[in-house]
Amino acid sequence: MKLTKQFNWTHLKWLFWLSPMLVITGAIAGMVAGSWVGIPSGLIVAGLVIFGLWLAFLIYTQPNFWSRRSTQSGTNAILATLAVLAILGMVNFLAVRFNHRIDLTENQIFTLSPQSQEITQNLQQPVKVTIFSATPNPIDQQLLDNYRRLNSNFSYQYLDPQKEPGLAREYQVQTIGDVFVESGTNRRSIQTLTPEEKLSERRLTNGIAQITNSQPQKVYFLQGHGERSLEGGQGGFAQASQRLTEEGFQGAPLNLAENPEVPADTTVLVIASPQRALLESEVSALRNYLKRKGGLMLLIDPQTDPKLNPLLEEWGLQMSDRIVIDPAGEASGLGPGVTIINQYGDHPITRGFGNGISFYPLARPVQQRQIEGIQAASLLITSDRTTAQQVAENGELKFDAATDPKGPFAIGYALSRAVQPEPAPSPSPSPSPSPSPEASPAPSPTAEASPSPSPSPSPEATENQGESRLVVIGNSGFATDGIFGQQLNSDVFLNSMGWLSQRDDQVLAIRPKEVNNRRIVMSPQQQLSAAGLSLALLPAIAFTTAGFVWWKRR
Repeated sequence: MKLTKQFNWTHLKWLFWLSPMLVITGAIAGMVAGSWVGIPSGLIVAGLVIFGLWLAFLIYTQPNFWSRRSTQSGTNAILATLAVLAILGMVNFLAVRFNHRIDLTENQIFTLSPQSQEITQNLQQPVKVTIFSATPNPIDQQLLDNYRRLNSNFSYQYLDPQKEPGLAREYQVQTIGDVFVESGTNRRSIQTLTPEEKLSERRLTNGIAQITNSQPQKVYFLQGHGERSLEGGQGGFAQASQRLTEEGFQGAPLNLAENPEVPADTTVLVIASPQRALLESEVSALRNYLKRKGGLMLLIDPQTDPKLNPLLEEWGLQMSDRIVIDPAGEASGLGPGVTIINQYGDHPITRGFGNGISFYPLARPVQQRQIEGIQAASLLITSDRTTAQQVAENGELKFDAATDPKGPFAIGYALSRAVQPEPAPSPSPSPSPSPSPEASPAPSPTAEASPSPSPSPSPEATENQGESRLVVIGNSGFATDGIFGQQLNSDVFLNSMGWLSQRDDQVLAIRPKEVNNRRIVMSPQQQLSAAGLSLALLPAIAFTTAGFVWWKRR
């Protein structure tokens, strides 16, 4: 009896409340730590043991505990609560296991475009996106998560270039925010993120499509006129060819003298420093090639005449016969004939170069006049200290301060022209039926068959034809072995190839999704009316109604 009095209900009920506190604390600790070993499991077990002791003591001291009405009600409440928790847990498990999102926005701004979904869902190999940024942007992460939900082969990671200098060097990171897409041994940079520029779905999907494309794009190098060789050595293009392979291109020589027709699988044709004139049939092949979608790069050194002037004049270009003399090249120890460029035109090829330098040994100015239908942009601009001097027959420069043109000069241009669709054959008029003898003699007005208008190409059809693009630089030495990898020389060459190939525009015409402006624009009078209605009239009606009800019930 003394023992029963010592453990009364007042003391035991505090013991009961200690049990759920320990269980909840252990559960929270386990979820936060991500591990249930040690303290979390110990707290949970301690809470359950205390609960068991409390329950056993109640049964021992109160034999009619289970038959009491309060015990049954409490047990039912506990079981109902556990059942609700179990249902919620099951719903969450199913939601995570079978994840599905519904975008209720008007423009589906949180949903990937159909092109992105198709390309991502068809990924058969792992594709990883690496962003060199220490502070991930939530909007960019949401976009990347949308890709990852579609296919487990897609993954992404953020790397801090300050903490991972080795990886930054391996990826050749230029600035913080560089984004790379890689699959297997293929890797390419697709964008540089800034506070103003977010991750682009168009560029990302393009990058995935290009990096997983097993068919490399063909780049032909014209040979047979003393052009730069693709073999290694001084003056060769071996390094450039190797970098093209890494970028997903496949370089190959081409001899138009054997077959004066540019192959149909040509993505870009490069003519690098021809020393002898091209045949008329070869020029015609180039002219026909520029009538279809494709890219042509012309690197023409000074004191050479490949007889391409008629073709260039069609694009409004003229190659000067002078050599650019740059005092900066002499001051840097490279020589006065080396042109140092740190001014670039606003074009996708040179965008992002800033004031970085690239240099060109023995360059010639390129002049351009406006031609209707041709978009032209200067790429490489010399400083105003440069001059253009002629070369005498003995090979020496003829300096004439009075007549020598002074800079700045453009030594490189990028031009594009929309490809015109092939004219569709007009339908031949069908012969009109001859009048039958039984026909009424009275002349009946017969409707003459008017020739149906020939189908004109729709704007969409014209747009889908693509462009013929041309890059002309008055120098080829900047891309030769030994010089190719210095400063921005390789970027000038590779960016030109990327622009000429038009692969950045291939998949994608994914327009950025924007939220429609649904804001209500109110005049000052309307604002006052709305404020008076909400702050004065409606409260006054409510108070009046309440007062009337109170007065009626009084």
